[in-house]
Amino acid sequence: MQENTRLHIHIIFAIAYIDSLYAIAYRQRMDIIARTTKQLGAAIRRTRRARKLTQNELGQKMHARQATVSKLEAGEPATQLRTLMDALTALELELVIRPRTTVSTEEIEDLF
Repeated sequence: MQENTRLHIHIIFAIAYIDSLYAIAYRQRMDIIARTTKQLGAAIRRTRRARKLTQNELGQKMHARQATVSKLEAGEPATQLRTLMDALTALELELVIRPRTTVSTEEIEDLF
């Protein structure tokens, strides 16, 4: 097996492992911290996957196109606030505003 192929397999397993950890966290109602659009998009993607929804199915629930969901999950900075709120509603999530913790952005990104 080529080195590139091995690397891709390891990455795929790592992503699946991280997604399974987050699925457990969602069942335990843990908070998700997101300080960047990419982190917020990743959190929405993990929630969607944990609920076994495709991007198209989430788009239907929020009355949006699959491409819109894809852009939201990618953390595109031009995403409208209404689109974000529609996605949170469709996933039965809510936005909580609170003071920042002292955890660094790098430590948060290590979770993703």
